[in-house]
Amino acid sequence: MNTPSSTLAVEKPSQFVMDLQAIRDRARRHVEEGAMTSSYQADRETVLHLLNDALATEWVCVLRYKAHYFVAQGIDAEAVKAEFKQHALEEEAHADRIAERIVQLGGVPELAPDGLAKRSHADYAVGPDLKTMIKEDLIAERIAIESYTEMIRYLADRDPTTRRMMEEILAQEEEHAEELSSLLV
Repeated sequence: MNTPSSTLAVEKPSQFVMDLQAIRDRARRHVEEGAMTSSYQADRETVLHLLNDALATEWVCVLRYKAHYFVAQGIDAEAVKAEFKQHALEEEAHADRIAERIVQLGGVPELAPDGLAKRSHADYAVGPDLKTMIKEDLIAERIAIESYTEMIRYLADRDPTTRRMMEEILAQEEEHAEELSSLLV
């Protein structure tokens, strides 16, 4: 169908202008600040506190999963132990990513053992039997899901890099919860 050109509305694309010289100048003046640029909108100290708490949570989860892996016994133990071991590895990878982000933001990962349990969102609870172990791990995953969701809401557009990292970790925590839940059926 041919439409007369007089009826077509042609909009001019909006102009996007970037002052590259100003960006280059700021980068040179503040080179020692690493990844922290003037466009960073979050309160750095708050983000570092949240990340160190998440780091503690991940390490407590690694240790709980490892403990469950080593002490799990019973007829279904081997399959469940494999799940515990895999989850421990994935939680450790989360901890590594969080620690790296803390350093990128100019902070220091707080890994002193005596502080991990105090800052962790989840408890370190080793159950007496396989079913209790699975439930304790599921509870910890649900705590991580809820607390990480709150962190993501806080970060929003203030720190999109940390938010995306936490969204990826959250997705894996949700997978863990689903896998554990299916073991209880």
